[in-house]
Amino acid sequence: MGFKIIVLAKQVPDTRNVGKDAMKEDGTVNRAALPAIFNPEDLNALEQALRLKDRYDGSTVTVLTMGPPRAEEIVREGLFRGADGGYLLTDRAFAGADTLATSYALSTAIKKIGDFDIIISGRQAIDGDTAQVGPQVAEKLGIPQITYAEEILSVENGKIKIKRRLERGVEVVESKLPMLVTVNGSAADCRPRNAKLLLRHKKGVAATEWSAADVNADPQQCGLSGSPTKVKAIESVVFQAKESKTLDSSDQAIEELIVELITNHTIG
Repeated sequence: MGFKIIVLAKQVPDTRNVGKDAMKEDGTVNRAALPAIFNPEDLNALEQALRLKDRYDGSTVTVLTMGPPRAEEIVREGLFRGADGGYLLTDRAFAGADTLATSYALSTAIKKIGDFDIIISGRQAIDGDTAQVGPQVAEKLGIPQITYAEEILSVENGKIKIKRRLERGVEVVESKLPMLVTVNGSAADCRPRNAKLLLRHKKGVAATEWSAADVNADPQQCGLSGSPTKVKAIESVVFQAKESKTLDSSDQAIEELIVELITNHTIG
C-alpha cells in the first residue's frame, strides 16, 4: 500500500550573501537582490519523503511551494530527485507574507489537493528561522504534528513512527495518519539529481500554478494584509579580529590564554 506525501518546500534567499540592498523600504526582504536556493532543511524533508516512496510501493511525492514564478525551480529540483509532481502558489496577493499568512495560503492549497497521508517540511527556513510554518499548517488543517524529526522509521497500520532529536536527547514517537512532520537539518542529506530525471524534466512546465483565487483564499489573510509580523531591519554582521596573538604549544601559554579568556568573559 502506497502513501500520498506532500513536501512543503521554499525557495529562499541565500543568507550567506546578505548586502545593503537585502531589504526594501516596506520592511520586506528584497529577494531579487539575493541568490535563490532550495531551503536546506526542506531538502532533508524531501529525502525523507523519497525514502518512503522507495520503501512503500505505490507512494507518490508532491512538492508544494509558494513564491514568484521563478520558484517553479524548486518543484523542478524535486522532480530531478524523484518527486512525481508539484504545485506553485504564485500571486501578487501572496507577496510579503509572514508565517501566519504563508501557512494559511499553504493550507488552502493542501485542501484543494485533497487526499494526502503525510505532509513533510523542513523544520525552518534560513530566511526567517522561525520554525512556525509547518506547525501552523498542521493546526489549520486540524491534523497531528511531530516536529524535530531526524528519521521516519516506519508507516504501518495507519500510524507513523518517527525518531526525533531534541536538545535533551533522542526519542521515538508515534502518530496516527494523516499528519505533518517537520525535519531537522541533522536528518539525512537529500540524494543528488538523477541523470535520467534531469533530462526528462529540465525543460517544459514543472509545476501546476495556482493563484489565490484558484485555492479560494481570503485576500485579507494573504500577503501583507494577513501578516501581523513586520521586519524592522536586516543587517549582515561580520566579525573581525582587532588583534591577533601567536601562541606556542606549551602548557603555560595555553593556561595564560584560558585565564585571559575567562577574565574578559569570552568564556566562563
